[in-house]
Amino acid sequence: MILPIYLYGSEVLRRENVDADLNDKEGILKLIEDMKETLKAADGCGLAAPQVGVNKNIVIVDGRDLTETYEYLHDFFRVMINPVVIEESEEECDYSEGCLSVPGIYAEVTRPEKIKVEYYNENFEKVVEEFDRFACRMVQHELSHLDGNLFVDNVSPIRRKMIARKLQAISKGTVQTRYKSKR
Repeated sequence: MILPIYLYGSEVLRRENVDADLNDKEGILKLIEDMKETLKAADGCGLAAPQVGVNKNIVIVDGRDLTETYEYLHDFFRVMINPVVIEESEEECDYSEGCLSVPGIYAEVTRPEKIKVEYYNENFEKVVEEFDRFACRMVQHELSHLDGNLFVDNVSPIRRKMIARKLQAISKGTVQTRYKSKR
């Protein structure tokens, strides 16, 4: 089922999230399937459960449609249940980010260049995986949602002032999206 994506200003995006109960495999798998359908319909590359109104630590990341720019992502698709960053590099890098919950806004964000994450995959197997380059960026962006953070929280103060009106319009619900959304 395609779920609405909650937009900037929605309280659900800022709430504390909890680990998914691994004993509720059926419920988790249903949510993951709904998230996959929602992500595909919205033409995005990542989605966190809070973005669809569920405050659980689950994200999906899909870089397969980005291979024209990042060829190494040709088979990059991850489901991460209860992910935890266990290591991050001191080296940082900047990338322009956007978000389905913050439509029409893009900004440079500085994040660690590499991370190591422990998580359960959709087969409920524990995985420890290192990420770098744009895959790392996509994973970090989605994991930030689990902490109640949006990429616009990490932009420079000048950029924040420049996008303030757009953010206000999104939070008031006066923005149109090409996908099912909710304020």
